[in-house]
Amino acid sequence: MHETRELSALFPQQPSDSSPATALALLEHEHILEVQGVDATRFLQGQLSCDVATLPSGGHLLGSRCNPKGRMQSSFRLFKISEERYLLAMDAELLQPQQADLAKYAAFFKVQLSDSTDQWVRLGLWGSHVDEALAAADISRETSDPEAGQAITLDDTTAELWLPASRAHEIATALTQQAEPVALNAWQLQQIRLGIGHVHSQTRESFIPQMLNLQQLGGVSFQKGCYTGQEIVARMQYLGKLKRRMYRLTGAGMDLPIPGTPIMNSVNNQAVGEVVVAASTNKGMELLAVLQNEAAQLPTLHIGNGTEPLQLATLPYEDKMAADAASD
Repeated sequence: MHETRELSALFPQQPSDSSPATALALLEHEHILEVQGVDATRFLQGQLSCDVATLPSGGHLLGSRCNPKGRMQSSFRLFKISEERYLLAMDAELLQPQQADLAKYAAFFKVQLSDSTDQWVRLGLWGSHVDEALAAADISRETSDPEAGQAITLDDTTAELWLPASRAHEIATALTQQAEPVALNAWQLQQIRLGIGHVHSQTRESFIPQMLNLQQLGGVSFQKGCYTGQEIVARMQYLGKLKRRMYRLTGAGMDLPIPGTPIMNSVNNQAVGEVVVAASTNKGMELLAVLQNEAAQLPTLHIGNGTEPLQLATLPYEDKMAADAASD
């Protein structure tokens, strides 16, 4: 815990108006659930929406765990250490309830579930000098020993580092030779711009995976076998019409809405969606929100009891979503 406090001291707590060329953030808002045992792969394959069985050691996926009605109890980034060891990073407040629910099924497999948050540190690294920063810290994007620490690539300029806690302060200090430590808000803004939304405690069991566009991000497999909630998720993909999904919005104001805050249509004062996540910018805010598709283009959207209008912004996979919809 002393090492963690030392590491936290490297990072500012408040957002800055500046945007460094390369930024480094400490990802303390998520905790890590570990699944370990000889049945780990088989167990997770039957519980998660992503295809765990085809993932190599050192590989990673976004994914979700649904209830039997297809509603997401959690979303996460899954990191595979080995066939018998997986780590799932999820909203800190969701770890205990998710662990408790999975434990009901784990009793029938040779697996153990544990909170491994204290054993790992995750850092977000993005910008124009990511490779130089990784080289300075001697961290590889690919490694034969994931347990020693690894940088996983989210896009050309964004990486997420999974580090053993014992080495995290040393590595973070080396990274600061090329990257500027920033507050968590800056990482959340980067995630919003990548179109990556997550379930939080306020939105637990509010969404099916397609509402968070997880199928566009590799977080849902439609080729794997059965998993909890799979029937509902697959039916929506092949037989249903998705009436609500996640969009990116921008707006004025600095009072960030919490996840689950309603998005309203000022014409009739009706809720047409809800916030997934929001982050500050030097001009206001950006957010991801699940909206009714027919309402997404309206110029009369605002947050909760606010009055400032919201504007629709693009997602990086918007063209692919349009192409997929046209081919259905």
